[in-house]
Amino acid sequence: MHPTMNFTFIAAVSLCWISVLGSESQTKEVKPGEDVTLRCSNISKSECVTFWFRLDNRATVDCISVMIRSSGKPTYYDGFKGGKFEMSSNISTISLKIKQVDSSDSGQYFCGFYESPRLLFSVTHLKVAENSDGVAKLMCFILAGFTVLLFLVIVELHCLTFICFSLLLNLGSDDQNYATVTFRPKVRRREQETNVIYAATR
Repeated sequence: MHPTMNFTFIAAVSLCWISVLGSESQTKEVKPGEDVTLRCSNISKSECVTFWFRLDNRATVDCISVMIRSSGKPTYYDGFKGGKFEMSSNISTISLKIKQVDSSDSGQYFCGFYESPRLLFSVTHLKVAENSDGVAKLMCFILAGFTVLLFLVIVELHCLTFICFSLLLNLGSDDQNYATVTFRPKVRRREQETNVIYAATR
């Protein structure tokens, strides 16, 4: 269905909120890759327009499908064609089957019945759970990497400490030797001359 018709449908539904007579709400939680079927009670007493639309986590409203008569075929809007979404209806329930769900399918799903000027609807909150095993493995990998990094840092600090301590010891030893050579007391000139005369006499 053309996007303009999608917008027109949303606008028409929006004008009917003041005529809402009742509603019901439920929550469903599934895992990625599973199929799920959303159902609402067919509370209409006569032939009417039934439809499904979704309010996703980004506050975007999308029309999914509409059915003019319960015995007719549903019409799917752009983005919901291709067989992933299947709408069906019988005397007691209106159903929407979603195949192989993923995180993008999470949101509020509205099942509506339009009988001018009334609008009846029910709400189903679909939550696609994250893969906890994958998250756990990722956390373990991150923790292991952090542990290895911390160990390497400790070893490096230990080596640096040892090197610095060794350099300080070497510098201290050089200073002592330098002091011994530099500050050695000088022999007086008078004592040197006496030693020379004594040696010549002998």
